[in-house]
Amino acid sequence: MKKGYAFGILLLAAVLAACGGGAVGAVNLDGSSAMSEAVSVLREVFAEKRPDIRINCSGSGSGAGIEGALSGVCDIGLSSRALTAEEIARGAEGHLLAWDEIVVIVHPDNPVRTMSAGTLAGIFTGKLRWWSDLGGEGRPIAVYGREAGSGTRDAFEETFGIAGQCAYTNEYCSTGDVLGNVAGNPNAIGYVSRSAVNETVAVIPLDCLLHRPFLLVTCRDNPLSEAAAAFLEFATGEEGAKYLPLSGVAPAWEGEP
Repeated sequence: MKKGYAFGILLLAAVLAACGGGAVGAVNLDGSSAMSEAVSVLREVFAEKRPDIRINCSGSGSGAGIEGALSGVCDIGLSSRALTAEEIARGAEGHLLAWDEIVVIVHPDNPVRTMSAGTLAGIFTGKLRWWSDLGGEGRPIAVYGREAGSGTRDAFEETFGIAGQCAYTNEYCSTGDVLGNVAGNPNAIGYVSRSAVNETVAVIPLDCLLHRPFLLVTCRDNPLSEAAAAFLEFATGEEGAKYLPLSGVAPAWEGEP
């Protein structure tokens, strides 16, 4: 009797473990760190509606997120740039989540608060090296940006026609790293998603706007799990769109800014 009872308990435990205690499963997201605020808001709301689904999120950059979706390493990739023709040909499908703006930031103590697009291009390509050339103090300009493969970097450089020409003092692997390092260096200048900006930095108004899409990326050859499909439907639908402004981005249904 004792052996039979013990076997029954073990069998029940195995069944419960296999069912995950009623949980549908986990959804793995990876990609653009610039999208972290928007995704964080969506995850929080989605968790209240679907506590049976766990959303995991990593910020390895847009390129890595797209590759992850194509290879099946993650369920949904996060890209803060448009897909390339090559990525689409390989099966990548972009689902528009929101529109974001890239802004240029400096330390709050920096007296320089205006510059043209031409001046900005000169700074990032190394042609302008001193803040005194812009009416600031006689200090060297520390140019901070994102690493190669970053959607934020691609969008920024393409907007100003300086792709592959930038002379960065330091390159960082996340939006948060750029923000934190500009906030800690009076000589620094960098670019981040507007949704990440806080009182630790100052935004430089420009004579042009840098808008780019936030995409959730899937692969047409890799069917989504029930859990991943549920999150994608929520995030890109009217319900998820209601909460996106809380992260500082414009929902996709509002149209390109």
